[in-house]
Amino acid sequence: MSQPNGPAGLAKPARGSGRPQTRRAPREVPGHGGPPRALVVLLAVSCGLTVANLYYAQPLLSDLRHSFHIGTVTAGSLVTAGQLGYALGLLLVVPLGDVLEKRRLATLLLTLTTAALVLAGLAPDFAVLLAASLVLGCTLTVAQILVPYAADLAPDASRGRVVGQVMSGLLTGILLSRTVGSVVADATSWRVVYLGSATLMAVLTLVLRSALPPRRPAATLPYGSLLRSTVRLLRIHPALRRRALYQAAMFGAFSVFWTTISFVLTAAPFHYSQWQVGLFALAGAGGALIAPLAGRWADRGLVRPMTAAAFVTAAAAFGVAGVGRHSVLALGAAAVLLDMAVQTTLVLGQHVVYQLDGGARARLNSAFMATFFVGGALGSQAGSAAYHLGGWPLTAGLGAALPLLALAATFVRGKAPATS
Repeated sequence: MSQPNGPAGLAKPARGSGRPQTRRAPREVPGHGGPPRALVVLLAVSCGLTVANLYYAQPLLSDLRHSFHIGTVTAGSLVTAGQLGYALGLLLVVPLGDVLEKRRLATLLLTLTTAALVLAGLAPDFAVLLAASLVLGCTLTVAQILVPYAADLAPDASRGRVVGQVMSGLLTGILLSRTVGSVVADATSWRVVYLGSATLMAVLTLVLRSALPPRRPAATLPYGSLLRSTVRLLRIHPALRRRALYQAAMFGAFSVFWTTISFVLTAAPFHYSQWQVGLFALAGAGGALIAPLAGRWADRGLVRPMTAAAFVTAAAAFGVAGVGRHSVLALGAAAVLLDMAVQTTLVLGQHVVYQLDGGARARLNSAFMATFFVGGALGSQAGSAAYHLGGWPLTAGLGAALPLLALAATFVRGKAPATS
């Protein structure tokens, strides 16, 4: 039987040599150890490119209204369908990340994503586009397979930072998707947005298949037991319920703003074209820079105070947007503040959730993300209805109320660890 090597990085002494030979280790993220930097970058880019598909429709709603001759509320249902599909995928697909090999699962989901994008791009009517959006939302949960994958690879001391880096890619994809979708649609058509992304997803499938190292599952449960255990995690972990509801409120506010802002910018006094709406969406991209900082705050134990600060910031963003509704600079500032706040609570929440059970991170992520995407879907539909009933002032009031409710919940809840 062969004997184990000595300390990490050293091999057995070579025959005829008095010194041990140094084994070259893969390059790691400097400072704290963990996965190779190139792998972290690949995961971040992959998350951004995939989840962007869920948000291409937001700035295209005005075009889709004219293309299919539908109303504002009906057009808003396209965003709602995608987010409900995402919530469904989080509940039914993401838990499989704990029992199936992650690379194989990710490539399968990306293949289905490609097919759904082709269907969306060729949709003959709005009903088909709505169905494709629902399926697409479900398969795009591949991003939530990759984020726990990164968390598994990172040591405890730097997990928040690594997750923050991957999440910054995901969140940048969410924010830039609006700009890309608007510019491409303005230059060609909204159909090219979906068909072009289908090509991109096909390429990404091949890249991930060849680049990701296999990752063995952490559990061996039948599918039914797996789903029941996901529900059980919500029941036994108060911190999971708390962070999921916090993020549901924040993502609901996020969806209220970004689902309706295209209606504001294409109407008086702005009368923006589609590409100008896309350029406005770049304002929110600046908020993605906060994700790595939020990861560091989490590693330093500042979860609770920074969560409260984010709630206040989100409410203030809607105050700025409501008062300055006739100023594109005020609306742009509100977009940056809101996106920074939402991303902060998301990274802080994931840091708390991933610490609860190292062997069930996919299921924890499933319960966490499904809950808050339901909040996002409700926010999209409620925002469209609020804009239809009372215009931007009522919409901004609704958006501000959601983070304030979450802030109030932090004062009325019972004792909890300062890190949750």
